[in-house]
Amino acid sequence: MTKKIYLAGGCFWGTDHLFSLVEDVEKTAAGYANSRVPYPTYEQVCTGRTGAAETVEIIYDDMKVGLTELLSIYFRSIDPTTLNRQGNDIGTQYRTGIYYTDPADLPVIEAFVAAVQRRYSEPLAVEVKPLENFYPAELYHQEYLYKNPGGYCHVDPALFEEVRNRKQTKERKAELRDRLTPLQWEVTQNGATERPFTNEYDHEFRKGIYVDITDGTPLFISSSKYDSGCGWPAFTRPIDRNLVTEHTDTSFGRVRTEVRSASSGSHLGHVFPDGPISEGGQRYCINSASLRFIPLEDMDKEGYGEYVGMIE
Repeated sequence: MTKKIYLAGGCFWGTDHLFSLVEDVEKTAAGYANSRVPYPTYEQVCTGRTGAAETVEIIYDDMKVGLTELLSIYFRSIDPTTLNRQGNDIGTQYRTGIYYTDPADLPVIEAFVAAVQRRYSEPLAVEVKPLENFYPAELYHQEYLYKNPGGYCHVDPALFEEVRNRKQTKERKAELRDRLTPLQWEVTQNGATERPFTNEYDHEFRKGIYVDITDGTPLFISSSKYDSGCGWPAFTRPIDRNLVTEHTDTSFGRVRTEVRSASSGSHLGHVFPDGPISEGGQRYCINSASLRFIPLEDMDKEGYGEYVGMIE
């Protein structure tokens, strides 16, 4: 089913470009939302007297990409605690906001915003309102960064690259949806985080190997797993550092290093510099839902016999 959501994230050039890269987003358009003036011009909006917010209309197929996934990307592209400012842009037209047309979307939006709020001590500055109106911006604003790749943008270019690289074939996504549990899907494909202390492998300390849940690539072994007390499986290192990729993650107002599987692109977790000093000082905090554990006694028949010698 085709649906629409309207996201204000500061200058609409970057927000428009970002969501145009998301697979199964059918169309985006830069424009002005909730204006007191019909059909405002860019110059009028810049005065701040129209009440309009620079906003992007996102048309998507909700059977292929969920609203939660879109909101996850959105919050990674903004500072949600800054009022009327993103990057170098200041003014009410640059405020952040989520504007919906389907009342059924409101509980989803409120739940997501509440989850984000729990990560901050100060209140969020993201307004959530029904869409009153939306007027497309002038033609030169549409697809601006495609036409002007060196143009100003407050969105981290690394996020553009990540979203672009996360595009997968529709066939693979359909296969994964059928094979993975809802939690595994949300963690690996949408960057969600499972609950601490109650996940499958937090207290798993048998000898064996941990592989990518999506494609079976070996990632970690039990010899490098330790009890960090963080509530998720913790490893001092991957089997080979070339098996994972690291990305800057600025979501939720923090700068962290995200870890993804190099083979599948699946989100695994994060790496922190607070691991055991004797083991290199790193803590790979990994979601159980992104892994499959294979006990030592089953490794050979499962096709991982070559790694048995690495298990202490």
